Formats: sequence, C-alpha cells, structure tokens
Amino acid sequence: MRSLLSIFKRAKKKVKATQPPLPDRVLFKERYDCFQAVLSENNAVLEMMADMEEKLSGDYLFDMSYVRSNCEIMVERIHNLIENLNKLSNGKYRGLYDAFKKINSDIEGTLAKKVETPVTPFTIPFEQATKDMASSVGGKNANLGEIKNRLNIPVPEGFCISAYAFKRFMEHNKLTDKIVLSAVDVGDIEGLTRISREAQELIMKAEIPPDLESSISNAYLELSNKIAQRGGGSRNTSVRSSAIHEDAHFTFAGQYATALNVASENLLAKYREIIASLFTARAIFYHKSKGFQEEDMVMAVGVVEMIDSKASGVMYSRDPTEAGRYAIIINAVWGLGPYAVDGVVTPNTYVVSRDSDRTILEKNIPVQRFMLACNPEGDVGEAKVPEENKGQPCLTDNQIKALAEYALTLEKRYEKPQDIEWALDQNNNFFIIQARPLRILTEKPRKPIPTVLPGYKVLIDKGEIACKGVGAGKVYLITKEEDLENFPEGAVLVAKHTSPTFVTVMNKASAIIADVGSPTGHMASLSREYRVPTILNTQVAMKTLEAGQEITVDAINRNIYEGRIDDLVEAGKKENPFNDTAVFKTLTAVLKSIVPLNLIRPESENFKPEFCETFHDITRFAHEMAMGEMFKIGDSRDMRKGEAVKLEVKLPLEIYMIDLGGGVESSSKKVTPDHIRSIPMNALLKAMMTMEWPGPPPLNVKGFFTVIAHTTMTPHSQKLLWEPSFAILSKEYMNFSIRLGYHLQTIEAYAGDNLNDNYIRFLFKGGGASLDRRARRTRLIKEILEKVDFSIHRTGDVLDARVTKYEKSTILEKLSTLARLTVFTKQLDMTLFNEAMVDWYVNEFIKKHCTER
Repeated sequence: MRSLLSIFKRAKKKVKATQPPLPDRVLFKERYDCFQAVLSENNAVLEMMADMEEKLSGDYLFDMSYVRSNCEIMVERIHNLIENLNKLSNGKYRGLYDAFKKINSDIEGTLAKKVETPVTPFTIPFEQATKDMASSVGGKNANLGEIKNRLNIPVPEGFCISAYAFKRFMEHNKLTDKIVLSAVDVGDIEGLTRISREAQELIMKAEIPPDLESSISNAYLELSNKIAQRGGGSRNTSVRSSAIHEDAHFTFAGQYATALNVASENLLAKYREIIASLFTARAIFYHKSKGFQEEDMVMAVGVVEMIDSKASGVMYSRDPTEAGRYAIIINAVWGLGPYAVDGVVTPNTYVVSRDSDRTILEKNIPVQRFMLACNPEGDVGEAKVPEENKGQPCLTDNQIKALAEYALTLEKRYEKPQDIEWALDQNNNFFIIQARPLRILTEKPRKPIPTVLPGYKVLIDKGEIACKGVGAGKVYLITKEEDLENFPEGAVLVAKHTSPTFVTVMNKASAIIADVGSPTGHMASLSREYRVPTILNTQVAMKTLEAGQEITVDAINRNIYEGRIDDLVEAGKKENPFNDTAVFKTLTAVLKSIVPLNLIRPESENFKPEFCETFHDITRFAHEMAMGEMFKIGDSRDMRKGEAVKLEVKLPLEIYMIDLGGGVESSSKKVTPDHIRSIPMNALLKAMMTMEWPGPPPLNVKGFFTVIAHTTMTPHSQKLLWEPSFAILSKEYMNFSIRLGYHLQTIEAYAGDNLNDNYIRFLFKGGGASLDRRARRTRLIKEILEKVDFSIHRTGDVLDARVTKYEKSTILEKLSTLARLTVFTKQLDMTLFNEAMVDWYVNEFIKKHCTER
C-alpha cells in the first residue's frame, strides 16, 4: 500500500495527455467512491437474491420476463461490483472476472433453452402425424395422429396447418416485431386485455401468404374427397387450436378458440381467428404464468371433419380428485361437446369399474333441456333437446363400456391417465376428438378434516368437487367476464356457470364455486392445475351467498361454511401449484448459480476468487476485500499534515482529518467537534470526551524499565511516541488511526441506514512494555470486546476485532464502548505484571464503562 502522502502528491500533479492514468493513481475520494459503489451493488444484489428466492414460495406470480430481467440486472451489478473492487485495490482481484464469466455463462445457458420450429410442409394430413411431432403440428394434432395411426381408434378425418405455417404467417406480416409481450405484467388484467386486443386486431387484419393459402386450399380438397369416399355427408369442418405445448404437460384447457361447423368459404377467416386466440388475455396469462417465452407461443391448427354429434362429452380414465380411486368417469350431454366441457349444462355422469367386465358403478341422469347443435347453413346454435331425450341417458350400457375400453387403451398407450373428448354421430359411431394427460391430485390434507365441523354453520352441503382443498375469503360474484378485472386477492369466486376465463384470477382466488359445471370441464382442469379448491354444480350458490360475505370452502367434504375457519384452512393447505411450471423450474435452476454461499470464512485457504462458484460467493468475497482495502487507507506513516485539517479538541491527541465528503462542515484549516458531521467519528469523540483521561498510572518499577529498554532497542520508537493521529471521514464512514504513546490502533467504521453495510473493525498493535505485558493488554482488550459481540483474531500483541451487520444505533453504541476502552487502556501495559491484574481490569471496565451488558 502506497503512503497517503504519495497519493495526495500524485493528486496535485496533472497527468500528461500521452500517459494513461494508472490504477494506483486513484485519489482517496475516488477510492472511497469505489468502496461506496461496492457496498451499494452488494446490497442491491442481496436484495434481488432475496426477492427471487421469495418467488419460489408459491405466494407470488411471476413470468419468464421477471427471471430474464432480474438476471440481466444482477449480471450488470456483479460486473460493476468487480470493477469497483479492482479500482479500489489497484487491480488486485482481477481473478474475479474469470469466476464471473463462468457463472454468467451457466446462467445464460439455462435461459437460452428454447423450442425451435421445424421446417415442414405448411399442411400435414393426420395420416402422417404422430405424438413425436408436437413441435411441428402441436400437441392436440400430434395426439390425434398417434391415436389414428398407431391405435386404430376412430378419429375424424383431418389435416394439420403446421407450426412452420404459423411462422410463415407471422413473418410475412412482420407480427413478431409488432406484438411484444415481454413487458406485460401478468397481474395487470387491464393491461393484459389491452395488449390482447391490439394483438388480435393485428392478426385479424393480416394477410395469409399466397403460398400458405394455396396449401390450405389443396389440403381441404383432399379432406373433402376422403369424406366423400367414406360416404360422409357435410363437407364442413371444425377448426381447432393445436399450440405446440397444448395437451402435453400443460393442458391449456379452454384457452384457445375452436370454430365448429365451418363452411369452406370461411376456412381462412377461421384460421386467423384461431391464430388470434393465441393472444387472448387468458391465454397470455396462462402462457406467462407457466413460464413460457414469447418464442414458445406458436400455434398449429387442426382442420377436422365436423361430427354432427348426437351426444358428446368428456371421460377421465381415472378420478382426478381421488388418487386411490381407479374408476373411469364419463360425462355426456345431448348435442355438441362444448356444453359439456364449458359447464353450460349439467351432464350425465357414469362411473365405470376398471375390472374386466367394465361394471357400471354409478349413473346420474339429470334433465337436459337445451343443447348445442349444428345449423344447416353452417356454424352452431342452441336448440331444445328433443322431448323423447329429456331425462333419458345419452348412452346405452354397451356404449358406456365401449368408451371405457377406449379410455383404458389410451391410458396404456400414453402410460398415464387421460382426459378424453369424444363424440357420437347420428349413426351411433364413436370418434375420439381429443386426448391429453390428466392431472391427478395426490396431495392429502395436512391434518384429518372432519366431514362436518361442529359449531359452525353450513351454508351449502352439495355439489361436485373439481379440485380438493380448503379456501376461505370474501365472496366475489361473477356475472360477466368484465367482473374479473377487479377480482380482489384472496376472494372466493362464485358464478352461475364455469368458464376458462377464470384462469386469469386463479392465482388470486382462494376457492371457486359454481352453480353449474362439471369436474370434467375445461375450467375444472385448470382449477386442478392451479390447485384452487373448487366445488361445482351447487345449484344454489348464487342465491345463497352474498357479495362480501366471508366463507370457508371445504372442497374435501363438499361443505361451505359461514365465516372464516383458519384451522380448517391450515389443515387443507397444499404445496405450491407452480413448482412444476417451466418458469419455476428455470428460476430454480438459475438460482443454483446465484444463491448458494461457499465462501464462508475469510481466513480459509479457499477464500479466493478462483473458488467463487456463485454470484453470492463473489459478493461475499468482494465485500470482505473492500473493507480490508479501506482499512489500509489510514495505514500511512509519512502523511503530511498539510494535506489535512487539524481538529481542535480537548483530548491528549493531535488529530488531523481528511474529509471525503460530508464528514466535516468547515472551510477552515482548524475545526472543532461541532463541525464534524461524520456519524461514527461523532460517536467516538463524544465518548472519548466524557472520559477522564489518565495520567501515568501507578508505576511498577520493573514495568517502567521494560518500557525504557524497549524504546532503546526499537528503531524510530521515540518518533512514534509523538506522531499525530489521522482520520479519514465521510458522513457514514471513519478510518481513524490513533497514536497513543508507543501503541497504534486503527478504528474503521461504517454506520448507515442499511445494516448490510454497517461494520466496525479495530486493529491494535504495539506498546512500550515487554512482549509479555503487551500480550496481557491485548488479552484484556480481547476479553472485553468479546463480551460486546466482537469477533477477535489475536496473535501475540496484535489484535484484530470486528463486528458486522448491526443496526446503526448498535454500531454507534459499540463505537462508544471502543472509545472508552481506548482511554481506559492507555499505557496500561506497564501495570499488567501478572494475569491476575488482567482479570481485575477486565472486571473494572465491564462494571464501570460497558453499557452493552
């Protein structure tokens, strides 16, 4: 370390234009600014780490933009931290750059993973599609192709408009540059709605490229010929979404559009509508909350032969709400399937055993008065259920068993439970129109929950459980989609019908209740995915429950209680619903390169840049080294008094000060304690000034002669006896090198509003007595400081003590203790002729001067 004098001399000289400034020419002020920058960046990074870790609790909603932006900011802050540490230390820790590059590379590798869109034909017939082609034709189309080609289960004729076709459409209209979702906050429903509307308008006005239009037209003609050859009637189609991640690990249930009974002249317009549905508010919310990136938002489309359904519905190959119940559940409605999956009407429910006979265990046949049907001219509309079908089963027993067989075949093929949509045409032929993985809730309540909780009023005790759990909150009635925009955190959503749009508030809802709906519907799938306790088909919730009324929803025993029952809520708690999402897994992986701390002890041999494995290691190392570098600033033996101002104070010390900014308020060369604005220096001086400074203590003759002998044999010792003390100050910082006779001590302190910055370091060495007496004084100081929580490293008569990360008030209190200790131990080594004297003085100081006991 160069002397303070030489640094100040260099500061006065102008650097020649041809000579670049060298790191060791940095002035005190600039070095202090670097130190401040290290502290600032260190604190900012630690706060970011805490925030990112908190997101893993499951109590917060975040998306991939949050992960990316935080990593980018953190990388920049870590780089700034390393830069400033090296400026402060004259380039001593350049090895940190290598560690930084490696860690940053690991993070970039984690964030760079994305799905590439394969180059394929614009249209692909179902006959050529398999489950391995999800990245080309989307999950829904890939599954239908697999079922058709590998299992020989009946599937409607159709073709895929590929993901590559979507890419062509977007690039042709430059929509990728125009639709930017990265800045959208998933918690801002109004903002989501605005961005969604703008994106959909752009898509609906966009041109379909001529080559893509030609490919779709040719594929449609081929499909029409296949239907005609089979003897089919209508050439109308259904146009269905098939996003690349749809019907895979994440269901995207009900998030995208489906157009039914589409005439040939409307096919291209409906294709645009399906593409536009990729950017509905609820689809954007789902995508971002599950952690997908913008480049993952790719929409393939299925153009499928329209089945004019006599009956249709959904079946689960297992019960999704009971992990141990292996029965097959089939829901059926008269007419087209949307009335079943959207919960518009209460469906027939059949429960079938998985035994070899496919025994039908339960039947529930409500009266269905309305159904969805194909219009002769195209499109669909509501119609009355024929009188002969009202109150009658949609399916015969043989048909129920046939569907159950399909369910088991599909489960076996995919090696996991399946959620299957089916249709029965007017000729009683079955078709599978969708199959995807079924989410089974395996969690059990933390504590046993009684069927009915005594002492509490039950408001509703019926309905069907779509997702088990317990939630409590104030009732929020949904009568129209716009009501979702103001949905409050923790409320219970109550509605007449279920809707997939409810997904936009599932992160806020403590529970969901609907008068009409089915556990096999789209919204029910989403509530299980988000793990929101849900009871459907209550029939009376909208009449029974009032807006703002506090209730507890027990979706385990099918009870809705008046008031909030915290014990029940606690017993029914479940794990984080987002821990299997892409964004959660990505954040978890990224934090492995950020959070773990491997550098624990500064005295360890591994406390070096090359052993930094995480950003936390770098901040830990940099913070420790920055404090060490600042401590050395005051260690100058030949600093000129002319470079500093003298403090006029009634103490037996000659003190000169250098103000780095905010430490002293005076333009004079001589200042008094009233001019000092440095928080730690003020605390130290005030405590020193309250003490009665001792003259020479009652002298032990032997001790006196050891001092004389030591002075005679130690070079420069007489000069040291009269050397002044120097303090380097700012408002929050102090580095005070105190000369008290033959011994030297340095007190460095930082006392600010952020406790992560705050510390005291105290270095004590030297003395005029013999080595054994000097060692006794350091033992005395050590024992006193240990009683006030300093960590101590002592070697002979050299003592290094520190405290870190205390509130400012505590730091100032400890500085006062150090000040009193400084006065108390002045020339004390001459009296410490045995260990018993050390013990006596320790007790005396603690009794009289230690306010922290």
